[in-house]
Amino acid sequence: MPRTSVARDVPGLPPELAGPVAVALAKPVTALPAPGSLPGGARYEPKWDGFRVAVVRDAAGTRVWSRQGRDLTDRFPDVAAAAHAQLRPGTVVDGEVVVWHDDRLDFSLLQRRLVTGIGRLGPLVARHPASLVVFDVLAARYGDLRGLPAARRRAELESLAAGWAPPLQLCPATGDPAQALQWSREYRPAGVEGLVVKAGAGRYRPGARDWLKVKSWETAEVVVGGMIGRLQRPSQLVLGRHRAGELVVVGRTTPLSGAQAVTLDGLLAPSAGGHPWPARIGTGRFGGGRLQVELTRVEPTVVVEVSADAAFTAGVFRHPVRYLRPRPDLRPEDLPPL
Repeated sequence: MPRTSVARDVPGLPPELAGPVAVALAKPVTALPAPGSLPGGARYEPKWDGFRVAVVRDAAGTRVWSRQGRDLTDRFPDVAAAAHAQLRPGTVVDGEVVVWHDDRLDFSLLQRRLVTGIGRLGPLVARHPASLVVFDVLAARYGDLRGLPAARRRAELESLAAGWAPPLQLCPATGDPAQALQWSREYRPAGVEGLVVKAGAGRYRPGARDWLKVKSWETAEVVVGGMIGRLQRPSQLVLGRHRAGELVVVGRTTPLSGAQAVTLDGLLAPSAGGHPWPARIGTGRFGGGRLQVELTRVEPTVVVEVSADAAFTAGVFRHPVRYLRPRPDLRPEDLPPL
């Protein structure tokens, strides 16, 4: 098993790569960039429906870090053990932890890893093992590779992955947009969300949104700022995003089913005060209209994913959106401001 001490205490890797590790980010675009539109050419990869992680393997052990800097090693012991066995010391990789179930990705099983007590985690790991899909390498042989172009990092990653076996997987990549679009169509039933595009000449810049993402279907992440109904059984969620530092209402969901409400159980907490929204809200668009209903304000700390098939203008939804799931892997500050 990987060690339990913190990786940053062990010399060898640069401090910023010893864990936790800041990762590169992607910004959404509506159309697939052409091959020659990015410096060094566009490189296309599938976008996986999982938890973004950086895995640090040094001489002392292996740690799995979330993009928010949370140590997830004890939540994914199967991934940590495989990485420890198959990655050389001095290696840091960037990827997505996923769980396959019935030939498709199952995000709910990932969420269960985060909320299940450690003492009861073993049977869940055994029934539904996780995989690590690796799409970038930040360090190898204790050398920092982030300053290299993406094309060279990819060559290094392919060399590292030559001897890998599941649950470690190398993410496919191509410079052919037709191949990328085929992946997007063929992998969508399995739960792959779309495509990520990198510039072949691009360096790895932590925190920068240099990468591009094109989703196969329109979804959006928003903050739950309030609800209509009781905290224990919300009927609708009122959604917000930050604009100039202020949480503003951007829409609401359609009525929640019983099953949807259950996924929020224990996540939402009543506002402790200082909430910017009123105690009552209109039933019209953006909380307007003459008919007012009571708004149960909650601490705006929970991010959820919604279907954005409804019209979306200037950062707000013109019609109610469909709630899909909570996103415990994201924090409000991870969402770009309006």
